[in-house]
Amino acid sequence: MYILLICRLVEIAQHKFPDLYNSEEDLCRMAENVLVDNHQTCASLIKKLESLEEEVISHSIRLVIVDSIASLVRKEFSSSAGSNLVQRTNFLSRQAALLKYIAEVFCIPVIVTNQITTRFGRQATEQDEEETTEISDGYVTVALGNTWSHNVNTRLILQYLDGEKRQVLVAKSPVAPFTAFNYTIQKDGIVQEEEGARLYAGTDPGVQQINVRTSLPFYNT
Repeated sequence: MYILLICRLVEIAQHKFPDLYNSEEDLCRMAENVLVDNHQTCASLIKKLESLEEEVISHSIRLVIVDSIASLVRKEFSSSAGSNLVQRTNFLSRQAALLKYIAEVFCIPVIVTNQITTRFGRQATEQDEEETTEISDGYVTVALGNTWSHNVNTRLILQYLDGEKRQVLVAKSPVAPFTAFNYTIQKDGIVQEEEGARLYAGTDPGVQQINVRTSLPFYNT
């Protein structure tokens, strides 16, 4: 995964900033500035976040990405058990507090990716996370329920429009309106479509339907 990440960063740098990254030395220097940690448990992740302040200072870190917040939580905490739900809520709140502290004290962006889940026919609750059913009116939306949705300051939803075109929705922001941007992913990274942005009617994050690749119409050629 780390090798794929670095290869993709190198590709973007070469195509987006050819004048800045025109030698192998420049590309290697850029890659050396990317620090990656892998964590297999929630306890390990929290321990890392608690010591993150020291690393931000010592390495002059200017961006923090947690990918993904839902992965470990959904693996360790089953929402079908009430006690697990309380523990999960406490973990999410603790993690959010640590990340917000880093963002505010050092004035750096902190990006946390979530996952998607399927809801069926009613407004999302925490217990919906693990439910499975064959009801036909299911839809895809963000995971982790209301607990996490209230912990973030700005929420961006990424979804598919067709095979190549995608869309980012500003679903929550203290300063920006509900806005949709269409884009494609090219060799030089994210490229916004010429039509620019448009406003849309926002909704509760628990019922915000997300278009995924498997929901797109399939055409035989």
